[in-house]
Amino acid sequence: MMEGACRHLVKDRMDITGARWGLAGAKAIFRLRTVISNGDFEEYWKYHAQCEPLRVHAVRYRDTHSLAA
Repeated sequence: MMEGACRHLVKDRMDITGARWGLAGAKAIFRLRTVISNGDFEEYWKYHAQCEPLRVHAVRYRDTHSLAA
């Protein structure tokens, strides 16, 4: 069963002819495919939507505010 899960989650996606994967991209795809396979995508997406503004904007501009003070 474990071998089938690995083939389904990893090999089918990563073994595309001509594709090149870095470690970060491979991890991201693996996590996303796992969330989808487990049926947890809707819950994950709500969490992602809440975290994305913080990740993209608040962290990027955090040091800018300290310079103005």
